Amino acid sequence: MMNIEDIAEKFKNLYAKMKTDTFLSRSSLGGEIPFWISPYNPEQELEVSKSIKGLKNKLENDGLIILDLNLFDVSMELLQEHLGEGEIFELEQQMDKDELKEAIQSVLDINEVFMPELKKRIDESQAHVYFITGVGTCYPFLRSHNVLNNLQNIAKEAPTVMFFPGKYNGKSLELFGLLKDDNYYRAFNIDNYKI
Repeated sequence: MMNIEDIAEKFKNLYAKMKTDTFLSRSSLGGEIPFWISPYNPEQELEVSKSIKGLKNKLENDGLIILDLNLFDVSMELLQEHLGEGEIFELEQQMDKDELKEAIQSVLDINEVFMPELKKRIDESQAHVYFITGVGTCYPFLRSHNVLNNLQNIAKEAPTVMFFPGKYNGKSLELFGLLKDDNYYRAFNIDNYKI
């Protein structure tokens, strides 16, 4: 079971950290990849979603450019582009869950389709910080550790913060606090970052 957090306090701290020069310049990590995980209790999803928007607005009011890469939104746009409007819903009615999962994963191939789309969006932006959101809503079609492993090759110009509905202990990701993902230890828990 995950603790209920004071989300207002959490995001006040995130704002204070993200606007610092040491965070933005990536100088505090000693050459490590500037990947951060902001874990949260999935029961607080709605409050966190609103707070992410508020955080983005506050940082942009300070003159920073934030690129929000919502994994679910990107997935839906790619599915519509590759399958056509509404086709995914027709497939959902015709297939069982495993077949549908395989069909979606095939269309969203992580190396051939999904990551090139994220790379394009990153390359076209002048962002100071990349937000990765929508992690829980695209499970099981996309796995967070796969995205992070592939993202480290393309998200080099700015810090990346993944808002993760679950637990991250610095070694492994547990989506929803229940589903242990493959180990991922290249990211830092931003809640533990001291400014």
